[in-house]
Order: sequence, then C-alpha cells, then structure tokens
Amino acid sequence: MNAGIWGMGRYIPDQVITNFDLEKRMDTSDEWIRTRTGIEERRIAGDEVGTVHMAAKAAQKAIEHAGIHPEEIDLIITATVTPDHSFPSVSCEIQHEIGAVNAAAMDISAACAGFMYGIITGKQFIETGAYKHVLVIGAEKLSNLIDWEDRNTAVLFGDGAGAAVLGPVSEGRGILSFELGADGRGGKHLYEDKYVKMNGREVFKFAVRQMGESSISVIEKAGLQKEDVDFLMPHQANIRIMESARERLGLPPEKMSVTVNQFGNTSSASIPLTMVEELENGRVKDDDVIVMVGFGGGLTWGAIAMRWGR
Repeated sequence: MNAGIWGMGRYIPDQVITNFDLEKRMDTSDEWIRTRTGIEERRIAGDEVGTVHMAAKAAQKAIEHAGIHPEEIDLIITATVTPDHSFPSVSCEIQHEIGAVNAAAMDISAACAGFMYGIITGKQFIETGAYKHVLVIGAEKLSNLIDWEDRNTAVLFGDGAGAAVLGPVSEGRGILSFELGADGRGGKHLYEDKYVKMNGREVFKFAVRQMGESSISVIEKAGLQKEDVDFLMPHQANIRIMESARERLGLPPEKMSVTVNQFGNTSSASIPLTMVEELENGRVKDDDVIVMVGFGGGLTWGAIAMRWGR
C-alpha cells in the first residue's frame, strides 16, 4: 500500500513585516536582506494567535481539501519547536479544536526538517495498514523566539502553519523514497536559548552540502533521473542555499518553488506552505514528480521524492 497526500491547507497570519519596516528598527537595509537571503517580507502572528490556532486552521483546510471528515483522522502529528506550552501537546489541542475525536496525537521536534520527519512517520502507519488517514502539520510562531535587536536572525523568520492529510494512493503514486538524518555535533550552530542563536556561516555550509546530497539521494532511491523532477520544493531558508540545490540537480529556475520572498523562514511550516502555494497556483498536476528537502537545528535533515496524485 502506497502512502501519499490527499489534501493540504495552510494558515498565514495577516500582519506583514517588510524589510523596510525592519530598517526602522535595526541597522539593516532592504537591499542587504534581499541580496543575502531573498526575503522581502514575512508574516507575524499577533499576541492572540498561537501555534495551536494556526495549526488547527491549516488542518481544517487540509481535511476539507482531502474530502474527508475530522472523525476519519486516525493520527495527528505536529512538527513544531514553538508550542504554546510544554503540555498538553499541540496535537492534542488540535484534536479538540477540529473534532478529530478518533485520532491519536503527538508532537515531534526536528526544527525546520520537522515536516519531513512527520510525513515519513505518518507514511509508516499507512503502509502497514494500521491507519488510513494521518494528519501531519508543520506550525511555528518563531516571532516568540526572535531577538528583534539581532539583525542576523530577526530578518530571517516568520510565522505560519501548513498541513497535509496522508492516505493510501494508487500504485506508482505517493511517496517513492525518503532520507532522514541528524548530526548532533552541529547542534551548537543553531539552537534556542530564550532567542534563536545561529552561526550563519556554519549553517550555510551544512545546508548547501546537505540539500544537494539529500535531493540526489532520494531521486536515485526512487529509480529516477534528475530530468524526471518536475518540482524542487526546498525548505525556504535562504535563496542562495536553495539555488545551490537547484543547480546541483541541473534544474531550470522555473522548476524550483520559491516563497521565501513572501514568508521568510517559517521552519517546519515552510515546505507545506510552499506546496499549498503551488497547488493554489495550479502548477502542480497529477503524476508530477516532486522533491521536498529540508534542514534545520539539531542538526537535522530530510528529503522525500513523491509522485503527486491519488
């Protein structure tokens, strides 16, 4: 039994913070931010909007897109490093919010690679026949962890949530291959100590290498060639990192999905937000081959090759 995506949804906060807004708050400029990161603006959730609220809204849209009812969800997995509180889990609160009364619920923490970890965890339950519908969510309120006086990190991050409903799909479709990994030795380069702390140079070097290697790995594991890839959907952290992965695969610019300019780095929400953008634009079609690849604190990474459609 193959596991694939039945439906997707997202939540984007209303408040927009542009680079020009940040110019007024710290020693930076729109040109400096754009040329180094590709980011033009990001969304910030207000005090009244928490991670659970954003995740639940994205989940409801994903369930509706999948054409099922909340009661049919068997398991909820939320990837987040910004829960509203330590416990109960975000997933348990979502279960209550959306009425998924029959679902088990758990959170996972793998930073920006969290959505990849969640999808692959959910895949196992479906392919063994244990569950039929698994809801996977990436949701972050990173604005709670940002030092708005630190221009090296404050310009990078935004808030948001994206969700996917996984279920059994027809032969040849769905998740074709995956790779998950971690290197705890690099944890010191990207971590949270009240605020996000980052050694940008070391994270950049790691990401450039790992994004390319992991993308090639899942393509080969799926028995595909680079030319078979219709979309590269990388974690939206930095346009220069993303471009290096695209060039490593030899893909033209139009085959790489880019939303970092609109939303900045939304950690575990980044890839599902981007997938919904492409679906809403009508660019993703049945049987398209999609490579998703992400990296994050830990250090962690994950990649998936999938053929779209049910």
